[in-house]
Order: sequence, then C-alpha cells, then structure tokens
Amino acid sequence: MMTAQFIMVVDDEPDIRQLVGEILVDEGYKVVAAEDAAKAKELYRQRKPDLVLLDIWMPGQDGISLLKEWRDEEALHCPVIMMSGHGTIETAVEATKLGAYDFIEKPLSMAKMLLTLENALRARLLEQENQGLRRQFMTEQGMIGSSQTLQQLRDQALRVAQHEPSVLLYGEPGSGKEALARFIHHNSARKQRTFTKVVLSLLNQNEMARQLFGYVEKGRVHHGLLDECNGGFLYMAEVFELDEDSQARLLGALKDNYFLRIGGQEKVDFDLKLVVSSTHDLQDDVSAERFSEELYYLLNVVPIQVPALRDHPEDVPELLNYYVNQLTAQDGLPYRHFSLPAQNFLRNQRWPGNVLELRNLVQRLLILGTEVDISLEEAEEAIGAIIPVFSNEIGYVPENLYDLPLRQAREQFEHDYLVYQLKQVEGNVSKLAEKVKMERTHLYRKMRSLNVDPKKYGR
Repeated sequence: MMTAQFIMVVDDEPDIRQLVGEILVDEGYKVVAAEDAAKAKELYRQRKPDLVLLDIWMPGQDGISLLKEWRDEEALHCPVIMMSGHGTIETAVEATKLGAYDFIEKPLSMAKMLLTLENALRARLLEQENQGLRRQFMTEQGMIGSSQTLQQLRDQALRVAQHEPSVLLYGEPGSGKEALARFIHHNSARKQRTFTKVVLSLLNQNEMARQLFGYVEKGRVHHGLLDECNGGFLYMAEVFELDEDSQARLLGALKDNYFLRIGGQEKVDFDLKLVVSSTHDLQDDVSAERFSEELYYLLNVVPIQVPALRDHPEDVPELLNYYVNQLTAQDGLPYRHFSLPAQNFLRNQRWPGNVLELRNLVQRLLILGTEVDISLEEAEEAIGAIIPVFSNEIGYVPENLYDLPLRQAREQFEHDYLVYQLKQVEGNVSKLAEKVKMERTHLYRKMRSLNVDPKKYGR
C-alpha cells in the first residue's frame, strides 16, 4: 500500500466539485476542492498537489490565465488536466502549450477522466524515475552482501520502513547511509513517491531555512525543499549541519505536522517520511549546546548504526563483483575479474572510506587495467601494499614505517598525533578542535577514518 496521491479539483460548479471529489475519494485519492482561482492559489501554496483538475471557464480569473500564472512563476510542479464544457481545438492547443497535460470536455465521462488522470500521474512518475535513473543505482549500494551483519541491517530497515516515525542513521563516511535510506524508501508505503536527498553541508548556511522551508517575499510564495517533497520521502544527510533557526522550525514541524514559510502565515502540511544521517553521535552536539536536545530525541526515535566495511569483510568479494558488473553495464567500462588472491587481499584491508572507497578502487582498476584478470600484485599496487595497524601507545613507531607508501605513513602519524592530543585534553573534542586548529565536523570525520574513539580518553 502507498500513501494516497493528492488531487486538487478547481471548478466553480458545486455539483461538479462534489461529484468528482466523491469519485476520486472512492478511487483512493486524497482530494481538496477550490471554487475559483483565488482559492486554488491559496490551497496550492499550502500544499502542492500531485495533479490539478482545472476548469477553464470560471468567474474572475479563468483557468487558462491561472495556468499561465503558475507557469510564469515557475510554480507548476505537477500535471494539470483542463476541463471545459465549451472546449475548442484552439483552447486545447493553448492549454497544452502552457503546460497542461491534457484536456477533457464536459459533461465529464468519469471513466475517461479517471483514465486521463491515471495516465498523467503515471507519466509524472516515469519522468521522476528517468530524472533519478542514475541515483537509482544507489538503491542497493551499501546493502550488497550476504553476511549476518548485512542481513540484520536489512531486517531492521524493513521493520522501520513500515512505520512513519523519523529514522536516524549513524555511520562513517562512505559506509552506505544513503543506500540504506533508499532501501527504506523502496520498502515503505511511500515507495511510489519522490525520494529527495539534501546534503545540508552543501546548502548556503546563511539561507538554509529559506532553502528548506521556503519563503514569502512581496506577496509571492517561493517554495522550499519541504514543499517539493511533501507527501514523499526526505533523506537529510549531515543533520548536525542544521543551523539554529532550521532546527527550531524542523522541531515545530515534527511536533505540529505543519510549518510556516519564512515571512509567511499560512500553515503548510508536513507530510513526509524523514530519514536523517550523521557521521558522529549527535549527543555530543547536544552536550555542546550546538543541537536542540528536543529535536535530537524526536529524530532519534529509531536510531540505526550502519556498520563500517571492516566490520563485515566477508562481503568484500560480493561487493567487488557487484561493482564490476554495475560499472561495466552503467559506464561501459571493460569487464575484468578479481582473482581469488586479489579478493582475499582486499578482504583484509581497513577501508577507511568504506563502500565508497571500494567502488572507486574497482572503477580505477577497470579504467587503468589491460588484462582480464586483476592480480594480487595489481590490487596491492592500487591500494598500497601494506596498511598500518594503528597502535594506541604514544610514541609507537612501526618498524616498517619508512617503508610504507606516503599515504599510509601519514595516516599512522595522524592517528598517533590525535591520540596524543586527546589524552592532553582528556577526550574533550571541543578543546581538541581548538588545539589542533580543525573545524569540529572535519575533526570527527578524520577521527572516524582513523578509528580514533575520543570516549576512550575521557575522564
């Protein structure tokens, strides 16, 4: 079962609005009705529908001019089917030029109306799927594997997919948090609705609330991201990047099931499945008073830890084969096969970049290699022959440090350096960030990649 699609019926005849509305409700749609263009614009601002049935001849502003206004304001984000009892070919042509999906005449044939409506919604869905075709390859990424660890993760995701509360995903960079979010979406009641992803660190930090919640300026409504995905599924990555205003607004939306645009007074429905992710424990941000404690508890209803690849190394061979097949089919790269010694070697790596690092390695080997088989020697050369095993002892220097490739030697030093500094500040990450002159978010990522746990060095 999926969530009901949202249809707006705009017609000045009460009998038409009632009849069409009742039929659409019986067919499983959610319906809202407007008697004129002014009411339609008001309802459209409150929540964008999935489809509009729009009468042409209405008192005041007619349907054609309303359609043109929506198009000129770039506010039209759904199919529009025009209705008229005085239809002409010229009117139908004009409506389609303005962006209408189709044109049906009155008296309405309910069978034809339903068929046209279903075709329009199906066409919209196909368009969304085509636009996101490359992203759909991500649906399974990070969820490939037959290990008990991955099976337990899939089972947990399947359970949370059946419910509406927010989900908080934890995991290192590249471990597959987006893939898990897509897996939840694919198995949820909203699987036929839009999957929207936003990486908060990529938003303009000074405009974040406007970009997320929209705004009203000089009487004109500018839709935000929550408008775009209303009724669907929102994946919000790096949730710790939310600024204070956006945190307060998201908290209100989760509590009240509506939000207000910046500078606006109209309540906008908050109807979506929300999955957020973080690369570190948000409780640390709460303790440092950088993240709302109340919002944290609302988002943390269902926390899921996405395991690092080193925690399920038995899945590495399956992932290698998966990416070979995917990249040869998707990007047209030449097919190559990982030899058994190469697979065994790669199983035993640390993979600080997790699944994303593995995929990039496969891509690099497919592009640069010439032989069909990928040998142990080629895999060693590609990844760096020896991966250092980090020690927690200060001053420890592995005997082979100077024989290591530069990248691994640098990682060993960075690990020891951060462990030393953490001990000096007794595990306080805020003081550590000041001491090593690093932004806290980047510092967390660095510690995760080096397997440094600040909690070990606290009081």
